[in-house]
Parts: sequence; structure tokens; C-alpha cells
Amino acid sequence: MKKRAILSVSDKTGIVRFAKGLLDAGYEIISTGGTARELEKEGIPVIPIEEVTNFPECLDGRVKTLNPKVFAGILAMRANESHMQQLKALDCQPIDIVCVNLYPFKETIKKPDVTLEEAIENIDIGGPSMLRAAAKNWQDVAVITDIADYDRVLSEIDDIKRETRFYLALKVFRHTAAYDAMISDYLAQKLGDNELPENLTLTYEKLYDLRYGENSHQKAAFYKEIIPPKNSLALAKQLNGKELSYNNINDANGALDILKEFGEEKPCAVAVKHTNPCAVAVADTIFEAYKKCYESDPVSIFGGIIALNRPCDKPTAEELSKIFLEIIIAPSFTEEALEILTRKKNIRLMQLDDCAKPNHENTRDFKKVVGGLLVQNLDTQLLPFEELEVVTKRKPTEKEMKELMMAWKIVKQTKSNAIVLVKDDASVGIGPGQTNRVTALGLAIKYAGEKAEGSVMGSDAFFPFDDCVKLASEHKITAIIQPGGSVKDEDSIKACDEAGIAMVFTGMRHFKH
Repeated sequence: MKKRAILSVSDKTGIVRFAKGLLDAGYEIISTGGTARELEKEGIPVIPIEEVTNFPECLDGRVKTLNPKVFAGILAMRANESHMQQLKALDCQPIDIVCVNLYPFKETIKKPDVTLEEAIENIDIGGPSMLRAAAKNWQDVAVITDIADYDRVLSEIDDIKRETRFYLALKVFRHTAAYDAMISDYLAQKLGDNELPENLTLTYEKLYDLRYGENSHQKAAFYKEIIPPKNSLALAKQLNGKELSYNNINDANGALDILKEFGEEKPCAVAVKHTNPCAVAVADTIFEAYKKCYESDPVSIFGGIIALNRPCDKPTAEELSKIFLEIIIAPSFTEEALEILTRKKNIRLMQLDDCAKPNHENTRDFKKVVGGLLVQNLDTQLLPFEELEVVTKRKPTEKEMKELMMAWKIVKQTKSNAIVLVKDDASVGIGPGQTNRVTALGLAIKYAGEKAEGSVMGSDAFFPFDDCVKLASEHKITAIIQPGGSVKDEDSIKACDEAGIAMVFTGMRHFKH
């Protein structure tokens, strides 16, 4: 009895060559629909699926392979004498190779005008069922779902190795799990479901392997969502420079998070190191914004990542080229800017059209811990404006209020405990990631130097004591924005009143860990 293979693929790349290899090895080929027509067109003899099942394809092709004669042929254990006797009694032949790739659900839902009905019709039923059956019986059946494995199978076709069969079975379950997760994600989006489900299955596609992770001894790769948001780094186009590292990607994402807080209203430049902002500035032109950003902290910006919310032009590129930078992200680069910046072969230039567009409020944020996964909605809110409250005798001036809002946007995206000082539309001192708020303020003041005088201050969480206010007063900081909510708020309010400092409560905190 000849060995049999069933071929049923939506992606027909390489299928003719694979089928010819099977024929040369003495296999009979069972096939369905479009795959059968493709093979017959090339002169490859095919057994139509209905000859095996004794049942016609029906319901517009929804039912083709879902038949006991197909699944018995796949699932029968060859070493089980009872199984083989049952096959003979049922007039079924074993199927030794299953080659299936699934309906193009991903490609379908990527279409901008796709309807729910069209998406539903591209959910494969028989394909995943055959794949799972073959993978379950991996010791007897070789199962192929990836065209990249055609050559490996053909190279071993006379005696496919046990480890190859097991490897192929593993790929099947990864593939069908991702396929089902993709469908459930799509349906949840259509439903507008923002709940955190009892069971969470995620699917991502590998963009590329990375040289290493945070450190050289760690293995790493960059994966993307099936349909990433248009403002995400996964869709950025790299125009120049060496490949991105794990740390580059993480830091660049941090730069984008800050840039999105400022949107596209005014030209804005952001500088980031180790996911924390080291400088942020806005101005009337992107050149002026970057200059102010650089002057805010010329030491920390060295070797950092720059994100711009306007096209990078020639004057800005000339300034950027004066120091070593890892990455520059912008919605676009002029030809003159590219000519200047690409003189440095290693600098990564990333073009992302929607880099400053805000994140969707239903975006999820994930943090992996050993043995578990933390899931939350991304912090896309800024503050509840109706709860904004001036709690001191002196109200902020219009200029102070504008700069307090800028400080609040920056401190929101700075690791806790965080303090940000802003003056003249630019950060002048940032104290990120400290174990207490006084140290964070002290660090911000140290960075600011003389610029601390006359600046305003933002704190990501409330003051448990009045020590930060007193330190701010010593350095002539004029206004403060913070969430409020401490049992000792009155102590801080009193200290502000005594120093003539204006203080605003937001009613919302922004921890970032």
C-alpha cells in the first residue's frame, strides 16, 4: 500500500515542488479545492478529497475534510493492531503526511474595509482540526504547516526522524494557538470588550532576533502584535544605522510615550536615557525645541534617544549631528537632514508617521513577573480637569499654570519616585526613580542648577510630609503640581503659603514602575 499525503493550503508558495518531491518518493496525494486545481494544472496526479470521503464538498466549501475517513486515517496509531484492523474494516487508508496552512484570517482583517462577515468566513475549521489530529499522532504522521519546513521533510522523506516529527508537532500547536488567539482578539475588538478575561492568550509575531537582551548573556527577540497601532515602534521604518538592540527598543518606546503626551500641537523634542526623560522642550520650531531640549541637560542627552514630533529638517539635523546619539525618531526626515545624519553610519534613524498620536485608551500594558503576568490598561489619561484644585492662597500665574501642565505630562512618564522641574517651556531638572521623594527633588535641583530658581515642579504622587515644599522654597521654585491625598496635605499647603508658593492638586497620581 502506497503512503498518502493530504495537501490543502491557502498559501501555495512551493507546494508544487513539494508535491513533486512526494510523488518521487512514492506517495499518493489527496487534495482539496484550489490546491488540487493548482497541482493538476502542473500535471501532478491528485486524489480529490471526495473520493476519500465518499461525500461531496458542501456549504460553499465549509465542509470538505471534516469526515471520519480523513480523521481515522490521520489518528490511527500504526503500532496499535486494533486501530489498524478498524481502519481495514472501515475501508480507510492511513494518511502519513498532513500539509495544511490555514485560511488567511490575518491578511483578511488587515484590509481597511473588511466586514465582520468577511472575517468570519476566513476562520478555518477543517484545517486546524487536521493539524491538531496529525500533531497528536506525531509519531506516525508528519505534519507541516510552515512552507519553510518543506525542504527538511523532503530531505528525510524515506525515514522522517522522530525529532523532526516532534518539532513539527510543536510548531502546529504554537500555530493553532496563535491563530485562535488572533481570532478572539479580533472579535473582542469588534465587541468593544475591554474586560480582563479569566483566561488570557496572547499572540505576537517575531519581527527579528536581537543580538542579545539587556545584557550580552541574555537571548532576546522583538515581537509585534498582529495589527500594531500606527503610532507604535513596531511599525517604524529604519532609514539608517545598525540594528536595534533590546535596550534601544525599550528606551525608544519610552521616548514615544513622552512625545505622545505633547501630541502635535506645538513642536516638541524629547531626550531619553534608560526609559527616563532627561530633557523635554517645546518651541515654535522643531529646531528651537531641540536646542532647548539639549540645553536642558547636555550631559545626560549624550548617547541618548531623541524623539521629534515634527519632520527633522536641515538645521535640526546639523545640531543633532554634533553629539553622539543612539536613535532619532521623527515623522519624517528631509533629504538634506538625511544627507547630514547618514554620514554617521551607526546612528539609527527611525521614521514613524504617527509617532506623536496618543495611545488608544483600551491599549493594554503588560509586565512579566516570574510565574505570572501583570495586565492593566495603559495610563492614557492625564488628569480630571474638573478636579483640578488650587489649594494655596496664591494662585498660579497663567505662565506658571502652563508650565505646571508641562511638568505634569513629563513626570507622568518618569519612573517613580519622580520630580520634574520646568521653566520657559523646557524641563530644567528631572529626578527619576528614587526611593524617596526628597532625594528625587534634590536630584532634579542638582541637574537644574541656577535654573531651579523661578521653575515650577511636578510630582507623580503626593507629599507625605512638607519636606519637599521646604526644599523647593529654599531653591525659589514658585509653583507645584501634585495629586494631593496625603493625610498631611495641610502641612504642605501651610508650608507653600508661608513661602508664597502656588500649589495645585490634580486628584490623580501617575506612578510608573
